[in-house]
Amino acid sequence: MEIRVNPTRMELTRLKKRLTTAVRGHKLLKDKLDELMKNFFDLVEENQRLRIKVEENLATALGGFAMARAIISRSVLEAAITTSRGEADLEASTTSQTGVEVPAFTLGMTPATGNGFGLTETSAEFDEAIALLANSFQSMVELAQVEKTVELMAAEIQQTRRRVNALEYVLIPQIKEQIKYISMKLDENERSNLTRLMKVKDIVRNK
Repeated sequence: MEIRVNPTRMELTRLKKRLTTAVRGHKLLKDKLDELMKNFFDLVEENQRLRIKVEENLATALGGFAMARAIISRSVLEAAITTSRGEADLEASTTSQTGVEVPAFTLGMTPATGNGFGLTETSAEFDEAIALLANSFQSMVELAQVEKTVELMAAEIQQTRRRVNALEYVLIPQIKEQIKYISMKLDENERSNLTRLMKVKDIVRNK
């Protein structure tokens, strides 16, 4: 590989400073990558926990609705569901996590004031299913937040790893090779100058 660099002491000093900066930047990026990886695996575990919780709650709620459907007429069940709706207010913002901008969701729930049906018209399974479904909203919002954070964190890890590899396997070795080349050329020039100086001294002495 041909090295195109001006073999001067000024250029050598500049490259040594650049190497110091590159090595420092590589360490900082490597530390950031390690921290990103740690947070990423923690988030993956949290994502799995929330997903299991949401799926279990929804399965139980659907089971409760199925049981209620078996003992309640369709018209009564549909009317009970319609009048059992509460209100939800979702606020979305962003926050920083290990230098990555990630979403932050805040859910405000206003429960239904009542379904207008007596206990004899609905069932315990229906009431439990409605309550469980309402309580699942918070977990679903948390799951959505964690899943998006995992996605953004993975992209940042990929980008940071590329930068670490570029420094470690391309830039830093390249600068080291340039420093080695200039040092070698300067040493050659110094030896040549010393040789010429000795010859001049010999000539002067002989005269």
